[in-house]
Amino acid sequence: MNKKQINGYIELTKPSIMILVLVTTALGFYFAEGGIHHPWLLMYTLMGAALTCAGAGALNHYLERDSDALMKRTRNRPVPSGLITPEQALGFGVSLILLGLMILCVKVNLLTAFLSLLTAFLYVLVYTPMKKISWLNTTIGAIPGAIPPMGGWAAARGELGVEAWVLFFILFAWQHPHFYAIAWMFKEDYKKAGFKMLPVVYPDSWFTMAQIMAFSFALIGFSIMPSMIGMAGRVYFWGALILGVALIWYAWKFQQSPSNLNARKILGASVIYLPLLLLLIIFDNAF
Repeated sequence: MNKKQINGYIELTKPSIMILVLVTTALGFYFAEGGIHHPWLLMYTLMGAALTCAGAGALNHYLERDSDALMKRTRNRPVPSGLITPEQALGFGVSLILLGLMILCVKVNLLTAFLSLLTAFLYVLVYTPMKKISWLNTTIGAIPGAIPPMGGWAAARGELGVEAWVLFFILFAWQHPHFYAIAWMFKEDYKKAGFKMLPVVYPDSWFTMAQIMAFSFALIGFSIMPSMIGMAGRVYFWGALILGVALIWYAWKFQQSPSNLNARKILGASVIYLPLLLLLIIFDNAF
């Protein structure tokens, strides 16, 4: 195996998604324990989550290989480009998921393993095919994207608390403006591949703008809930409020002028928003 193929296998795992999964999983673990008191347990949790996430990413590449070949932004991915065969991607993905689940079952607990399996199942076998069926695929896809902090919480406590659900809903709402902005920017590519993304099904920008605005407002409500239930205090509350208003400002600018430039600004704002929010809640909780 040469270096190019090794890089291809790494790309199959979707590293950017994996980083988000690991960070939010660790966050859920941190809040459940009130710190990091069992580092080995956290390590096994992150290892299992990473492998399961990587496997789901590889299976997504496998299932979407024909569609990826039709889109400019994805036609050079490992499978459609011929760097890695579909059979290799399939075997790689299944092996990683099984290994990840085994680690979680043996070294963590069954609830965490179940949540990781549920995440992979929803992402690979529900969200992926639904992209060619309904524009609601974004909302369905936001569910597995929001489960990781619940997995971290379950790893530390063996059960789910209201705090874990709060983290779930924050991530669930955040994904909508983030991915709707991407869908708007690449709507022509998605159309070629037959993906029924919202801007493809409703080319009139109004519906996409309404969804981005609605979930941006919902995100403010969900993001201040940690202060309401004692997970965080005033510093986090005002910080979350300011960040939420800033995101709504970019959504409003897009509403006034639905251009790729303004969609890119929403995307950039959402990318900045989430790590700042997570840092705020950790900082406020620690001090």
